[in-house]
Amino acid sequence: MNIQWNRREFLQRASAATMAALAAGAPVSNILSSCKGKSGSNSSADTVILLWMAGGMAHTETFDPKLYTPFEKDMEGNRVLSTFKSVPTVLDGIHFSDGLQSIGKVMDKGTLIRSYVAADMGHILHSRHQYHWHTCYEPPQTVAAPHMGSWIAKELGPKNPVIPAFVDIGQRFTVGEAEELKAFHTAGFLGNEFGPFFIPDPSQGLDSVRPPVGMDAKRFERRNQLYNELINNSPVGEFGSDYQRESLKRSMEQAYALLNSPESKAFDLSTEPKESYNIYNTGKFGLGCLLARRLTEQGARFISVTTEYEPFKGWDTHENGHTRLEEMKRQIDGPIAQLIKDLDKQGLLDRTMVVLASEFSRDMMVEGKPDAKVLEQVQQPDILSDLKFYGMHRHFTDGGSMLMFGGGIKKGFVYGKTADERPCKTIENPIKIDGVHQTIYHALGIPEDTQYEVEKRPFYTTPDGKGKAVMDLLS
Repeated sequence: MNIQWNRREFLQRASAATMAALAAGAPVSNILSSCKGKSGSNSSADTVILLWMAGGMAHTETFDPKLYTPFEKDMEGNRVLSTFKSVPTVLDGIHFSDGLQSIGKVMDKGTLIRSYVAADMGHILHSRHQYHWHTCYEPPQTVAAPHMGSWIAKELGPKNPVIPAFVDIGQRFTVGEAEELKAFHTAGFLGNEFGPFFIPDPSQGLDSVRPPVGMDAKRFERRNQLYNELINNSPVGEFGSDYQRESLKRSMEQAYALLNSPESKAFDLSTEPKESYNIYNTGKFGLGCLLARRLTEQGARFISVTTEYEPFKGWDTHENGHTRLEEMKRQIDGPIAQLIKDLDKQGLLDRTMVVLASEFSRDMMVEGKPDAKVLEQVQQPDILSDLKFYGMHRHFTDGGSMLMFGGGIKKGFVYGKTADERPCKTIENPIKIDGVHQTIYHALGIPEDTQYEVEKRPFYTTPDGKGKAVMDLLS
């Protein structure tokens, strides 16, 4: 079987999966044939906030530092394990990379995972691994696999009927691999009403819940009526099921209800006290964390905040890795720590699970895994003659770090271990994506055998329903 998909093949097959989902008709929405319990029962969490480090966050440069190797002109790249000094955290004997001191001070409230292992999918594409992380399914699929947030929105419903159950903050689709990213930012066969409510720029969040400038309420209502007519005359209206048509209409009705609600003020960051606003104001991601906190207060169910994936920017450190990471740490350190402290102070952290993750890690020398190397995508010299080559350049899938807080997650706990010498791969308690997803679903009270019938076969939250919660992470 050829698994060396290129980007064009991935897009073609993702588009085909979307059409297949339409042709398949509605899932059996009122039958979960093998569920043994009711979603939401025996839960330790009500809400999930995903802090997405898009682009491949190097574990050895962030939450799992190794021996610090300062830059020297014409040094061997193989000597470099970490390009930052390590600093102590609040946990005895546990260090983070320099620049993450604020997050280190709140680790007594959460769990550090140092053993995430990404999938082997042949030639590495960020969008394919991000698709896999967010849906738990390896692309391409014959149906459009739902995003984790959509599963949660569908199974648990909104906490507040006015606030969208699934909110996505920070990702634009006008940069980089736009179509590839759209492929997993969807509810798939679950229906549009469970898809993400997009806020590309949190500083303009209020614009997402009000009509465009110059459009009064009556005109907006007429547009809503026109929207319903368009649905009836669209391919979905002609070929889709009643479920799909009604789902599209309900998504618009939800947006209309939010527009006229007092809760819409949560999207207006200008009302945040200045002292608090300044802590979060490190850029778009920091303000996204602030908006996530405000929406959690108002009853959002699942919120994703991303540093945004754009090729060769952010965490995608093919060059200038060290200097780029200095900036990335500045953007995330204060806001994430403040988010945890604010949720804890308000008594929300106990029932709100916060997850920080990335699609894979990075290494100076290894592309893929030591025993499953894949094609090099960007040429990197073995001898570092310039500072721009000093950093973690290649995609590494055999080890990675995640953080989890609240919602029943253990406090002050460290899970897993990677080797201290290259290759810095997982050597204790590996955790894969189906275990991550099922741990989150378990905390939310969503049974592991939750399924819908699609194309006359069961479709589970994890492939074949085999994902198991990692109970060691839960208190």
